[in-house]
Amino acid sequence: MRSCPTSPFRVPWRDSRSHASAMSSISSTGSGTHLVLIPSYNPGAKLRETVLAARAHWTPVWVIVDGSTDGSAGQLQAMAARDHGLRVVVLPRNLGKGAAVLHGLELAAAQGFTHVLTMDSDGQHPAHLIPAFMAASAAQPAAMVLGVPVFAADAPRLRVNGRKVSNGWANLETLWMGIGDSLFGFRVYPIEPLRRIMRGQRWMRRFDFDPEAVVRMCWSGVKPVNLPASVRYFRPEEGGVSHFNYLRDNLLLTWMHSRLFFGFLLRLPVLLLRRMRRS
Repeated sequence: MRSCPTSPFRVPWRDSRSHASAMSSISSTGSGTHLVLIPSYNPGAKLRETVLAARAHWTPVWVIVDGSTDGSAGQLQAMAARDHGLRVVVLPRNLGKGAAVLHGLELAAAQGFTHVLTMDSDGQHPAHLIPAFMAASAAQPAAMVLGVPVFAADAPRLRVNGRKVSNGWANLETLWMGIGDSLFGFRVYPIEPLRRIMRGQRWMRRFDFDPEAVVRMCWSGVKPVNLPASVRYFRPEEGGVSHFNYLRDNLLLTWMHSRLFFGFLLRLPVLLLRRMRRS
């Protein structure tokens, strides 16, 4: 069923026939174009459950272990030995989320993949929505499909409200191209434009990866498509792990948006021209 014109979440296929066509391009035995890419650093007890859920909904799934010190690399390698749809790549030291994603992008491109769906390894992201996001990407392969988080009532208010600041800056820096959420890491990227952007500058290697990626992708002309996605914050007693450091990571985001705002000012004539051509 199509979404109504006023909905912030647009169904990215025009009708059921184009949806079926998009789905038919993805084999039930494994996609040769779209893969699930999970960067992982000391993910805690939810790791196994997260990877099994991703594998239940998609083939192939790759996990990039970003220098974890909690023994999770061995656990994942044992899982991969029994599951040919799962690949585990272990980095010798912690480089940051963005660096782990870039490593996965390079490997995926070398094997002919064109798109990756990124998701966290701590159980917060909805694995059951992987097929829908992949179908949306297959229907509009030049676009990036961004998850817009739907929070449960028990989600930390500081995290829920704090992201509104980053979202406001990201939409300003792109002249409101339609970024539903700049921080939520459950999303599908076309590999080539993202790899080209990341190769061209030194940033986007750590916690700043997700928001900077969507802004720079918009600058390069990649259209955002927004789809709602549930998110779950687990308490420590439920196996939840958070590596978010309020001071460090907010300083990183502040520095990132300062850089992006100056870049936005330099690109403003081009962005305005592009906006006028679309209108």
